Amino acid sequence: MSRRIAALVIAGISFGIGSAQAQDSPATPGSVEVTFTPAGAALFTSKGDSPSFGNYGFGTSVAFNLNRFVGIEGEIGTMIATTSDLQFGDLSSDTKAPNMLNYTANLVVSLPTGTSIVPYATGGVGGLTMFERPALGVFADETFLTGNVGGGVKWYAPNGRWGLRGDYRFAATASKDDAPEFFGRETRYAHRIYAGVVINAGR
Repeated sequence: MSRRIAALVIAGISFGIGSAQAQDSPATPGSVEVTFTPAGAALFTSKGDSPSFGNYGFGTSVAFNLNRFVGIEGEIGTMIATTSDLQFGDLSSDTKAPNMLNYTANLVVSLPTGTSIVPYATGGVGGLTMFERPALGVFADETFLTGNVGGGVKWYAPNGRWGLRGDYRFAATASKDDAPEFFGRETRYAHRIYAGVVINAGR
């Protein structure tokens, strides 16, 4: 009888320890993550006679995590022009840069830390569509091949259902000989940052 009681006590303790460890373990990425990006910015650096300018950005992305380390992410973002004090030809200083749409497929490599904070590196390729802006000599929508590399950090809430994300990308846009003089005849570079909310959709 005493042996049965001891076995039940040991089983209960083991179950309790296992449950406590499961409750204390940090939240981790789910198999599917959706990121909503309400705030971001992209700064295109000057090149030749083409000026630098900055756009406000927002968008969304969906990541499929193959395991704890590697994921594939599809991303789409809108970059809305702001008054950029452009110095290009005879333009007035309140002329806005073109609006843009960016869409890429990225490989994401995460570094599990054993905590709810997960840094990651990422890179990918995709397209950049620049919408017409006749005042700048952009009379039709133009699409360019683009690539990016960067990284960031994610933080997951204790319940594992959501988190926060900060991200930086260095992007390059390939040149085209028939592109508008304002943008695209030379390879252009941009720095892009954003903050977003992560939803764990596949836990």
